[in-house]
Amino acid sequence: MSMGPLRLNVPEPTGRPGRETDFSYLRLAPAAETRRPPLDVSPAHTGDLAYSLVRVLDDDGRAVGPWVPQIDPDSLRHGLRAMMKTRAFDARMLIAQRQKKISFYMQCLGEEAIAIAHARALEDGDMCFPTYRQQGLLLGRDDISMVEMICQLMSNERDPLKGRQLPVMYSYKRAGFFSISGNVATQFIQAVGWGMASAIKGDRRIASAWIGDGSTAESDFHTALTFAHVYRAPVILNVVNNQWAISTFQAIAGGEATTFAAHGVGCGIASLRVDGNDYLAVYAASRWAVERARSNLGPTLIEWVTYRAGAHSTSDDPSRYRPADDWQHFPLGDPIARLKKHLTRIGAWSELEHEKTQKEVEAQVNEAFKQAERYGTLLDGNIPPLATMFEDVYKDMPPHLREQFAKAGA
Repeated sequence: MSMGPLRLNVPEPTGRPGRETDFSYLRLAPAAETRRPPLDVSPAHTGDLAYSLVRVLDDDGRAVGPWVPQIDPDSLRHGLRAMMKTRAFDARMLIAQRQKKISFYMQCLGEEAIAIAHARALEDGDMCFPTYRQQGLLLGRDDISMVEMICQLMSNERDPLKGRQLPVMYSYKRAGFFSISGNVATQFIQAVGWGMASAIKGDRRIASAWIGDGSTAESDFHTALTFAHVYRAPVILNVVNNQWAISTFQAIAGGEATTFAAHGVGCGIASLRVDGNDYLAVYAASRWAVERARSNLGPTLIEWVTYRAGAHSTSDDPSRYRPADDWQHFPLGDPIARLKKHLTRIGAWSELEHEKTQKEVEAQVNEAFKQAERYGTLLDGNIPPLATMFEDVYKDMPPHLREQFAKAGA
């Protein structure tokens, strides 16, 4: 038998500029089709769930199937409002960046349901280790000031992090929001360690780790899975598969012949693949994983299937590597529109209320922006004093820093 030369497989997206994306690669499943296993299911018996898709909302906005969660309409209304506020916040910050009032920004457009519904499933004291696209974990709360968040983006005199973090890399211990790192994937193994520490102390708090599909190619992702499996760490391992890591399609990170959820099963971790644009499915899967972790049943890996509707950041132009109207054709739709349709169907929402809420959240964001702007923006150079570079690092400033402090005239 004659054999030709060896060849490498280089994955290519099914759509490029000028060529509509074929989304059949997503392995979708109808709502209500995917089974809901018992809480104490063996990880090995979740293999089918790693290739299927947990969905609750059907195309008509009905909640159907075994994953329908016990959640009241008022909680769903709160979730819809929080998603709308998050989208309005992102839109205003994008304008601020174009006005050169902040240096750069990263939206979570199209992904709002994942962070906001997941946060509703957690408890006070639990700790999230997010990426730079989970601002919904903060904006879905009533105790986190938008003004303070915007001051962080502007690195102005009221920046709670004193200009020491890049924009969007928030840190809120009181909200269970671990400091974001610009080094991708580091937070995944940190979350597992935090969960292990909680178990060692005999605590009841769990960790929730976040990573994007592209960052799963980093070694920290695989190390985290090993530790989580071996020690049955009380942690939820969230993989947000929004199809693109900057300009690199998700298949480059390993999503072509398998799923990201399947990585968990292969490492002995219970795994789910979930419709990330279905608010009810996100909440139901999150609650399931939370209860497993808090019941000493070990970690859960969840792949959230969604779509990054906007640019990777304000430095990116997605029209150069994918169809400009890709999001409009994404088969899982818009999470806000889908929850709105469901609430309207059950008589808990209306078009009039939606329009009113849209105006309210936009007004809230605009007012918060005006307040934050009073403390300075990137345009006017009103930044924290030079002396803050030397503060809050050591209890007693070492000699070499005292020398630098003096030379700086701070």
